[in-house]
Amino acid sequence: MIASATPRFPIESHTLANGLRVVLQPDSSLPLVAINLWYHVGSKNEIPGRTGLAHLFEHMLFQGSQHVGKNDHFRLVQQVGGVANGSTWFDRTNYYETLPSHCLSLGLWLESDRMGFFLPALDREKLENQREVVMNERRQGVENQPYGQAFERLNEMLFPTGYPYRWPVIGYMDDIAAASLEDVETFFRAFYTPDNAVLTLAGHFDPDRALKLVERYFGSIPRGEARSTVTAVLPDEPLGQVVTLEDDVQLPRVYMAFRIPPFGEPQWYSADLLGAALSGGKTSPLYRQLVYERQIAQDVSAFVLPTELASSFLVVTTGRPDTDLAELEELVRGQIEMAAAGDLDSGDLERARNRLVTSYSDQLQGLDDRADLLSLFTTYFDEPQRIESEIDRYLDRRPEDLASVARDRLTPDKAVTLRVVPR
Repeated sequence: MIASATPRFPIESHTLANGLRVVLQPDSSLPLVAINLWYHVGSKNEIPGRTGLAHLFEHMLFQGSQHVGKNDHFRLVQQVGGVANGSTWFDRTNYYETLPSHCLSLGLWLESDRMGFFLPALDREKLENQREVVMNERRQGVENQPYGQAFERLNEMLFPTGYPYRWPVIGYMDDIAAASLEDVETFFRAFYTPDNAVLTLAGHFDPDRALKLVERYFGSIPRGEARSTVTAVLPDEPLGQVVTLEDDVQLPRVYMAFRIPPFGEPQWYSADLLGAALSGGKTSPLYRQLVYERQIAQDVSAFVLPTELASSFLVVTTGRPDTDLAELEELVRGQIEMAAAGDLDSGDLERARNRLVTSYSDQLQGLDDRADLLSLFTTYFDEPQRIESEIDRYLDRRPEDLASVARDRLTPDKAVTLRVVPR
């Protein structure tokens, strides 16, 4: 087994009086600074009938605040040679800029203004404009995209009614259309507050000066009101559901999904490593058997999602035009059963470890990815230093750990299967 070679980083953690957690990671190798702001709110904080608000907010917060004009956030960042964007997930929403290091104040001011002064600039015209943008995004990425509705349908099969991961991050079209100005204001007041956020800086800056700037721009923003924590318990029930969905596609595709423990639990890492061992690269057992030997599939991948309340293990296989999908599914189950019996090849496991270490090391090289990881580990675990030990959680997984998660979690009665076939 390879040894962990994760570099050590100088990391400072602070918490302002208003609850904002601040992570500072100085690195003078490049004259750049990455600003990464995570809000601990995502689609799981929505309720049925009001889905899509978190993703709509990602768009709305680029529409200006009290002291920043509409679309000026991008303009001000780009005119100094920087880049900016945001993203939404089930459990969080993040916003980030990478700027020349002497422009740190600009980035902090922009982020603080929309945290503290977004509502005075909110109006119905901006809401209607971004509502249409999001609805078009859903049409293009989900409804008119080959296989675009598959993951949405799969989560509806995997999670029971009302469970926070059952609906899509982008939201349902009817809910997006129904979002009101009052809904937006209420959602912002509840979740876009300093005590529900983590601000990470990584790059070329002086930590003392940077902390003073953070205090200057964010310190006067008041805390939010008390909010409830989202909790949900999955019933221990058999699944085994198989659904066929007709779509405008050329090739059939099979999605198999299983519930596993949440990101951070030991079995999550076992499942992630197992997925990499089963399908990572053209020498992996699933690829060898389905694509090379049997030649009944075009591609195959197995992976887990890093979600907070519960996670899922997925196997996605694209078949050839005349593939017998039942045979394809049986071959996938056969490989999982071999893993459950402890018959996973040691070479496949070692290659999977090496790929994960390489991928994680690549993430650590870039300031923007490093800042994002620090925000992640602080938001979920309140432990930014976990960035240095995360890869060890994979290196500590033994073959019997992978066999155990396959036996406990990846059995046919705990799977849902979605077949997407040409219409």
